[in-house]
Amino acid sequence: MYSPFTYIVIGIVLLILLMGMFIVKQQTAAVLQRLGKFHSVRNAGFHLRIPIIDQIAGRVNLRIQQLDVLVETKTKDDVFVRIKVSVQFLILMDKIYDAFYRLQNPHDQITSYVFDTVRAEVPKLKLDDVFEKKDDIAIAIKRELQDAMNDYGYDIIKALVTDIDPAEQVKEAMNRINAAEREKTAAEYEGEAERIRIVAKATAEAESKRLQGQGIADQRREIARGLEESVEVLNKVGINSQEASALIVITQHYDTLQAISENTRSNLILLPNNPSSASDMMSQLISSFNASSQLSEIQKEIDKQEEKKQGD
Repeated sequence: MYSPFTYIVIGIVLLILLMGMFIVKQQTAAVLQRLGKFHSVRNAGFHLRIPIIDQIAGRVNLRIQQLDVLVETKTKDDVFVRIKVSVQFLILMDKIYDAFYRLQNPHDQITSYVFDTVRAEVPKLKLDDVFEKKDDIAIAIKRELQDAMNDYGYDIIKALVTDIDPAEQVKEAMNRINAAEREKTAAEYEGEAERIRIVAKATAEAESKRLQGQGIADQRREIARGLEESVEVLNKVGINSQEASALIVITQHYDTLQAISENTRSNLILLPNNPSSASDMMSQLISSFNASSQLSEIQKEIDKQEEKKQGD
């Protein structure tokens, strides 16, 4: 049997052994101090230390961390905006001592550099340019932080401008400008479409008139050819050209009356129907043609004289 003192000693030894053992989790490092002075850095796994003499000063997170910083600043065109910057960083494995001992509060240090960089870059830009060049702002932030924080054992992985938030009145004004611009563009497109419709309609009407005129010309040509053939046939049976023309006119006259009488709703105008009517109509037509021919000759003579005067 052991004495109670022996059990006490064994208990104290076991307690000391337990105090000398510690475990470091994955992606974590423990900073070990001996008698208040830095001794070593222990990485993930099982470790031993001298109880009471060795102390764990702290544990360092080696995973990538993110710090969100909200900065309010003014643009070149005097618009106040709130810019959210997300900084992703981690502690370098070979600089854990610097990261643990040289900075009291790394988050405050990073925040200060972000404020300084944003308030140096954004006032150079107008509001629209801030939205377009947010990547340039992020690159400037990362460059500034990288140069400053690397000496303290921190590596800046990425700096992102995740939000640009101007005042509510400014956003409403921007939306109105955008809406007005889109309405202007829509009106221009509508005007262009209307112009195309008008041009297409005019082109179609012109083509229709051309085809209609061509049809009328072809119709008159065929009528003239038919009349010529009719006169030749009548001449062969001993009817002279004047009598043949009078016969054709009176025949067309009666054909017209017949066509009008077929429509019960038409107004019938009775022209002179005595045998001399055709001859009279023919004489009037010939007189009209002769007068027209004379006027044409006179006009040609006038035109020649005008050209001669201009030439002199």
